[in-house]
Order: sequence, then structure tokens, then C-alpha cells
Amino acid sequence: MKIEVHGVEYHVEVSGEGFPIVLLHGFTGDISTWSDCEELLKKNSRIIKVDLVGHGKSSSPDSIERYEMKSVVEDLRSIFQNLNIEQADVVGYSMGGRVALAFALMNPTLVRNLVLESASPGLVTEEDRRSRREQDEQLANKIQKNGLDWFVEYWSNIPLFESQKKLPVLIRQRIKEQRKQNSIKGLANSLIGMGTGSQPSYWERLNEYPGKVLLLTGSMDQKFVNIAEKMTKYLKKSQWVNIDGCGHAIHVEQPEKFGTIVSGFLSNKSDS
Repeated sequence: MKIEVHGVEYHVEVSGEGFPIVLLHGFTGDISTWSDCEELLKKNSRIIKVDLVGHGKSSSPDSIERYEMKSVVEDLRSIFQNLNIEQADVVGYSMGGRVALAFALMNPTLVRNLVLESASPGLVTEEDRRSRREQDEQLANKIQKNGLDWFVEYWSNIPLFESQKKLPVLIRQRIKEQRKQNSIKGLANSLIGMGTGSQPSYWERLNEYPGKVLLLTGSMDQKFVNIAEKMTKYLKKSQWVNIDGCGHAIHVEQPEKFGTIVSGFLSNKSDS
């Protein structure tokens, strides 16, 4: 379905019945990236998948402001209202994890439980954020100059996704084809408006969130392992699972394990 929010058209898919789970994909992704773990998640739940602004079948507006974290969080709140969701579990991966965390901090009563897969609260210092913004702007310019095919090839080969080279060829090809369905403008603007350097640092606000948080990392993704370990010291109610033999995109590399762990956590089985 299409939901128009503040002039931006969001593509949203809803399936299943029960307590709602909102799934937020990562940069270059879309709602289809959850397909391999969706069945495990929707056994007792209503699944709401959202193509974030600039991705998939959602709009790619010209204004950078529409991609900024504050705007995306406001859009997500409007989507909740449109779907009559009073409270949901929110699952976010990477960029979607940053959105999920921001949403939970700004709307704690709307989020029952939070699942952050390979996600970060941002960069601590303004110097680090400025450096990252410059890098993201350079990459955004390269996307616009060299085109989508070049960028997808480049993005598939960054160290963050090295572990995905062990996936079957057909799955790797599917990931590339999905990434090519995005728009050049949407990806470039997302990098500039919603990149890690553009968002505020949420480190000092982590202890504000009152609900339970599940942190998921892959053991081969050392940067985000370190981030998750540090986050557990700030969050009030956190559980951290580090999955062996896996990299950044756990729900893609080991979807069954991801779905089992997340559904168990959300149904409180993980407390036993």
C-alpha cells in the first residue's frame, strides 16, 4: 500500500495478525530484504514492512531535509497513526537500526521492544561526524556521476560485506538486483541526509529508553561488535547476541537463526 506523509509517498506492506512488528531495512535495501526471515517473525505477529524514504518503492524527494533523521522519525510516527498502531515492536538493521533507535528515543511509549541489528547510536564527536559527512558527500557525488551499476558493484565489495561472498551465487545476485531497483537520487540524498555523520549522537540518551533492547551482531563484524558491547553499558534493559560465523547482515546471511532469536526475544522466551 501507499501512505502519503508530509508530501512523501511511502510504500508499506502489512501481513499476518497479532502484535505489530515494524521492520526497517538498511541503506540500499528495501522491504524484500526481510523475506527469508519473515515467516518466522509473523507466526504470532502482524508484520509491517516500510520502504524508507529514498529506497525501494517509496518516494525520493529532492529536499535533503526530508531524509534527515528528525523528518524520517516524524514520518514513521505518522505511518503508525495511519495504521492505527498504538504500540509496536521495532526491528531495525544498520541504517534502519539507527532510525529505529531514534524513533524509540523520541517516541518511547510507541515502542514495546527494540531490536537493533548491526546498528550504531552515531558518532560521538563533531569532528568525527564532520569527517563522515564529507566522506558520504563524496560517495553521493560518485553515485550521481558514475551511476547505479557502478555503485552497486562498489558497495558489494566494501569490507563490511566481505562475509556475504560466502553466500550462494543466486542469493548474491538477488541482493545486487534488489539494490539496483533503488534510485540514484534516493541513495545519494540518503547518504547526505540520513548518514551516520548527519544524525545526532544518541550515546548519552541510550539510558532514556525504558523498554527491552536486543542487540544483534555478527562475530565477523568487529566494528559493530565493539559498538554493541559499549551500548550494553548504557542501556537499562539490554540483551546482546553475537552470532558466530556471520557478518553485518545477519538476517540475510543466517535468516533462520535471526528469525528464531528475534521471535524468541519478542515473545519473552529469551527471559527464561
